[in-house]
Amino acid sequence: MIKLQVIGNLGKDCITNTVNGKNVINFNVAHTEKFRDSQGNQKDKTIWVECAYWTDRTGVAPYLKKGTQVYVEGTPEVRSYPKNDGSTGVALSLRVFSVQLLGGRPSGDYAGGGASQESYGNQSNASANIPSPNDVTAPIDDLPF
Repeated sequence: MIKLQVIGNLGKDCITNTVNGKNVINFNVAHTEKFRDSQGNQKDKTIWVECAYWTDRTGVAPYLKKGTQVYVEGTPEVRSYPKNDGSTGVALSLRVFSVQLLGGRPSGDYAGGGASQESYGNQSNASANIPSPNDVTAPIDDLPF
């Protein structure tokens, strides 16, 4: 098995579809690496990864917004396609089996503290009305560790 792990930011809001009775969340993640070229100049290289998350657990979808930093894990697929100029293009896609929110959106639409570090790989279906961190009323001394 080949496993690919990507940390990056979403390029646009996710799209949730139903295909043959199954839910799929489609999104793309940009990972940028900084490096120095042979002359010592600072350069950036961005790799875009198209992600398909086939799951019934669509509760993460409201949080997969443009700019959100995520960690995704899955199996990679490379596909080729014809470009407008007649040449062949190549795209990297990922069949996601785990997604984790790493930080809040730059626009600050929600309090990132409650949603950050949430993992959506093997959980029960989450509600669309996810409580904010201020709504949590559990006593602090009942921490599970």
